[in-house]
Amino acid sequence: MKNIILKYIEEIHSTHIEDFKDRAAEVEAFRIRFLGRKGVMNELFEQFKALPNDQKKDVGQALNMLKQAAIEKVEEWKNFVEQSPVDVDKHDLTMPADFLAQGSRHVLSVTMNEIAEIFARIGFTVEESVEIEDDWHLFSALNFPHDHPARDMQDTFFVEKEEGKQEVALRTHTSSVQVRVMETHKPPIRIIAPGRVFRNEAISARAHCIFHQVEALYVDKKVTFADLKQTLLYFAKEMFGPDTKIRLRPSYFPFTEPSAEMDISCNICGGKGCNICKGTGWLEILGCGMVDPNVLEACGIDSHEYTGFALGMGVERMAMLKYQIRDLRLYFENDLRFLHQFDNII
Repeated sequence: MKNIILKYIEEIHSTHIEDFKDRAAEVEAFRIRFLGRKGVMNELFEQFKALPNDQKKDVGQALNMLKQAAIEKVEEWKNFVEQSPVDVDKHDLTMPADFLAQGSRHVLSVTMNEIAEIFARIGFTVEESVEIEDDWHLFSALNFPHDHPARDMQDTFFVEKEEGKQEVALRTHTSSVQVRVMETHKPPIRIIAPGRVFRNEAISARAHCIFHQVEALYVDKKVTFADLKQTLLYFAKEMFGPDTKIRLRPSYFPFTEPSAEMDISCNICGGKGCNICKGTGWLEILGCGMVDPNVLEACGIDSHEYTGFALGMGVERMAMLKYQIRDLRLYFENDLRFLHQFDNII
């Protein structure tokens, strides 16, 4: 009898659920066969009663092993069946496939790529650099006075200063890329610098502590403000449509002289005046100017031989104007209802 019990135990261990065609039904059939009222275990226990006393110890131990093996196997298979989401053998192969949703580029990536493509058509190449910068590349080389507000903790995220090293910070603009290029390349230089920047500002519908910029730099012999104006006009028409007009207003930036801010005719109302342009018919989109001679000299470029212009724009601002987005915070909230609106933008 003991040999029969051991043979049943071997059968239990050698049986796999993968061999079952109808897994749930065959697991139940297995349980009834071994553990049911008329199953193997009850039959063996009836035979066990008639055994001589000197055999009962070994056979009883074998019976307990068989019962435990059967219980454990049934529990294991039940858990497997319950946790399986579907039975692959019951798939209807004639049904159409359930395709997974495809991702798409973020509206900021789309806008940044579009800006880069526009400038590429007139000979500008893309340059990128680090997001943690030292004081020289971030401020000093760009002609920022030591008492300039941009050096204040209210505007800049400073990284802890190490003894004997320059103070470093998360870059507040991608102008630092322009400095690095001018230090390592001889004119002519014609580049754009797209990237992420950081400023210590309260988050609102019109401001954020993280945003993106694209800056452009052109340095060569005899570069004039007229070259800057024509570049800006070309960009505005390519970005916002051929009917777009521009205007330049005097401004101030430490690294350009003269400096200006550029407005475009409101593409919402066509320049007639609306709540977006506050009734003026104009929208400010970027700052620009001729590179200050001090900046050229700080980067090792002879300001008597070379001149240049620079301009910078916020990518979030561009996307807001182009796609009529009212709240800057939407870019960072990962709300699929917002993101899916731009799935078909190429």
